[in-house]
Amino acid sequence: MPKQWPALDVRFTAAAPDERASDADRLAAVLDDLRPTAIEERDEGWRVFFGSAAERDAAGRVLAGRAEVDASPLDVPDEDWARRSQEALGTVRVGRLVVAPPWLAQGAAERPDDLVVTILPSMGFGTGHHQTTRLCLALLQGRNPAGLSVLDVGSGSGVLALAAWRLGAAPVLAVDDDADAVAAAGENLELNGAAAAITLRHGDFRLMPGLAADVVLANLTGTLLLRQAGTLAAAVAPGGSLIASGLTLDEEAAVSGALGLLLSPVSRLVEGEWVGLRFDRR
Repeated sequence: MPKQWPALDVRFTAAAPDERASDADRLAAVLDDLRPTAIEERDEGWRVFFGSAAERDAAGRVLAGRAEVDASPLDVPDEDWARRSQEALGTVRVGRLVVAPPWLAQGAAERPDDLVVTILPSMGFGTGHHQTTRLCLALLQGRNPAGLSVLDVGSGSGVLALAAWRLGAAPVLAVDDDADAVAAAGENLELNGAAAAITLRHGDFRLMPGLAADVVLANLTGTLLLRQAGTLAAAVAPGGSLIASGLTLDEEAAVSGALGLLLSPVSRLVEGEWVGLRFDRR
């Protein structure tokens, strides 16, 4: 029997496009704390995937109290996800970096200095299509990690660790406490020929004392960035940088305030309701 993925079909109730767009931004912030593993945009709304039926049902109870959406539970066969991914997912370009699914990777480089990162669509985070991933990719290129050590906290599919490696970073360590995400990242490291170059660890970053790098990547959530501000800042080597995203405009003041007590703010990027930040240890 094929694997089934628990999901919610979410339909926006507003008729006006501008109201729907505003509702979508708010919903994205709500979902960020409900641990979805993927969000598929559809004509009628979103299909939101979760790692377990319990997480899906808990999210459904939260969304049931929101007037701007209707949410219905369902189970999606693995084959249907793969088929839809191949139909819907294209390449994503951020500066020199091009993130592409395997079936488009060969012709993805259009310029001599393009760097292609191949990501197999799965239920794990980080195909490159989410705003926060794009913000991190842009900030990473602004830092230029060539020859620097990189730590990717909450690495998901491994897209940011792979991007850092493509940009010349070494060594690169990717850490995630989700076993499915680690498995997906391992597949993507193999696809990119980076299995020997990037170290992948399964576990809670907070329980791995002593980790440090020239560049720390943290595409998490606003809540996690706030809670882990001290741990993340401590992992930044002298002269190094923290690149953080996953926070919304509403969360920016609190997160920036916490990190700004420990590191120096350098740059800020915004896409929609999402924010990307870079802090340096002077």
